[in-house]
Amino acid sequence: MIEVDQLTKRYGSLTAIEAVTFRVEPGEVLAFLGPNGAGKTTTMRILTGALPATSGHARVAGYDIDESPLEVKQRIGYLPETLPLYPEMTVTEYLRYVARIKGVARGGLRRSVDVAVERCALGQVRGRLIGNLSRGYRQRVGLAQALIHDPPVLILDEPTGGLDPKQIIEIRELIKTLAGAHTVILSTHILPEATAICQRVVIIHKGRVVAVDTPERLAAQLRGSEQVKIALRRPTEALRTAVAGLPGVLAVLPEAPAGAVRDDGATVWLIDCEQGRDVREAAARLIVGADGGLVELSAMAMSLEEVFLQLTTDAPARPDRLDDVPAAGLNDASPPRGSAQFAQQSKDTE
Repeated sequence: MIEVDQLTKRYGSLTAIEAVTFRVEPGEVLAFLGPNGAGKTTTMRILTGALPATSGHARVAGYDIDESPLEVKQRIGYLPETLPLYPEMTVTEYLRYVARIKGVARGGLRRSVDVAVERCALGQVRGRLIGNLSRGYRQRVGLAQALIHDPPVLILDEPTGGLDPKQIIEIRELIKTLAGAHTVILSTHILPEATAICQRVVIIHKGRVVAVDTPERLAAQLRGSEQVKIALRRPTEALRTAVAGLPGVLAVLPEAPAGAVRDDGATVWLIDCEQGRDVREAAARLIVGADGGLVELSAMAMSLEEVFLQLTTDAPARPDRLDDVPAAGLNDASPPRGSAQFAQQSKDTE
């Protein structure tokens, strides 16, 4: 549904994004992650036609963003970080106005507004002035304007920015309901949000894509192995050796600090396994058969936060606006160490 190939944007000597490449499948919700100033908003503005690229290509719903900009815009619903609202209008007036701009037929205006109001839970405030609404409701109005013409693609830039915890949960649940019927790119630097909503993530750092994959596969690639956590009440060295000898097991290590015992009296081991090998059933059978007192067995994974930090914390992020540019270092577009190879590995596994 969305194909981005070698997209680059330069402002004189400043390279905002360079060779950005990824794709989004129909009905998928993709998280676009990166530190502030990494190039997320620049990429989104190019995809929506609000900003021209210096080089590279992108296609949305089969249309090239440069050759067919109107067709692309007709198929995109865009929620920018700064909401495009008119506070002196009521919710209904504003949505009718936006629907007309986006080419909704006059005979379908009422239905389009009613559907957007219902999907975004705006029924209680549809007659109120937008300027009198809470931040959470204004965010819903912004999402409703992106949905008003029922586009196949939604591009949402920081859709939960500035909301309180209850409002964040409500907006996340709303976005979840859009999956399948719409292809969604969601930009955020709130990592639990990406985990809760999205199937895959694109991580961008200093204007370059450094990883594209599911959070689970990114974690496995970075770690180089998978881990299983087991807790048992009667551990022995012979049992540890037996577990270490199971097919696919690389090592059995005590959870740090070494030799620590939990409050419930159980000792925790971490089993390092080959990627793609699930040893939980075999380990459980072995431990139970040896009367090791198994009380817990679970797969371990690096959190998305750990993945994100490992890929993006070795250098400061690239400024996203010219007024953020320091006096020196404008051409420093190099990715983190190993990230080019890592991005290629991620691409090859798709």
